[in-house]
Amino acid sequence: MARVRRLVRALLVVALSLGMCAGADAADRETIGQIRARGVLRCGVGEGIEGFAAQDAAGVWSGLEVDFCRALAAAALGDPDRVRFIRLRAAERFPALEERQLDVLVRNTTWTLLREATLGVQFAGVLFYDRQAFMVRSKDGPRKATALKGATVCVLKDTSSLNHLTSYSAATHLGLRPLVLASAVDARDAFFAGRCAAWTSDVSQLAVARLHAPGGPQSCTILPDELSTEPLGPVVRDGDASWLVLVRWVLVALLRAEQLGVTRANLGQRVRDAAVAAALVPDADVDRGLGVEPGWMVRAIQAAGNYGEMFDRNLGANSPVKLERGLNRIWTDGGLMYAPPVR
Repeated sequence: MARVRRLVRALLVVALSLGMCAGADAADRETIGQIRARGVLRCGVGEGIEGFAAQDAAGVWSGLEVDFCRALAAAALGDPDRVRFIRLRAAERFPALEERQLDVLVRNTTWTLLREATLGVQFAGVLFYDRQAFMVRSKDGPRKATALKGATVCVLKDTSSLNHLTSYSAATHLGLRPLVLASAVDARDAFFAGRCAAWTSDVSQLAVARLHAPGGPQSCTILPDELSTEPLGPVVRDGDASWLVLVRWVLVALLRAEQLGVTRANLGQRVRDAAVAAALVPDADVDRGLGVEPGWMVRAIQAAGNYGEMFDRNLGANSPVKLERGLNRIWTDGGLMYAPPVR
């Protein structure tokens, strides 16, 4: 009888383990299943930062973050236009992700240990390397941050920028006084209205805002002092490994395409090359594991072009912003952008 009881207990343990594995597998594929059933990718973006995510007068979205969302929709759903862009203030982004209003957050958001460890989120990689700095008025502003002693500084609520400003002020004994604003628009308007001597944020955001300064771009100066480095990337909820992997490897595909010289224009021809196909066409087992149709990397590149094309179109030489690529160059060209191998 004891032997029978031991056998029954063993069978129960096996059955329970199999059930747990099946449940984990179902949970692991939950996000892509919901996206496919809905037929639309819900992508959280910023409030309207030109070059990253903004709408024109006709309501058409453009920007680096927008292009990434479209590439992801092409990979997951086969159509780059099947995206719903959800505009978010900084304070709204993580609650919206937690409450499942979004599938992915691609709003300029800094990858930090604190966020991954405490907010139940995972960063899929770095879409854009930025840095935090001060912007001042060119006419009467200082030429270095040490001259801001005791100054009021505009800064956005619920951001790492506020934390870095507080730390920087304490470390340099400058006694800076934060004027905390609820949105990027509020911060911009407060700075242009003279409510603060400086505005601190990511350099990319300051550079875009400077284009619309009342006195023209030359009326504002971004100081060279660096408060922090800001690796910005797409964010997903923790607990769905397959979705995290898909988001991460769509980004990798865009980087790998640039490294291989594959563009949206030559993609159809280049993907016939064995070496290119090996880098951009995963095994069928991978496709099944992620819950997507074959050719998802190729679809992502076709939707947005390679990473360099995306950067130049939205932020670089072919855009009004004209930012230097700097750290956002491919690693072989002196930057930090690196694509891990597919196999």
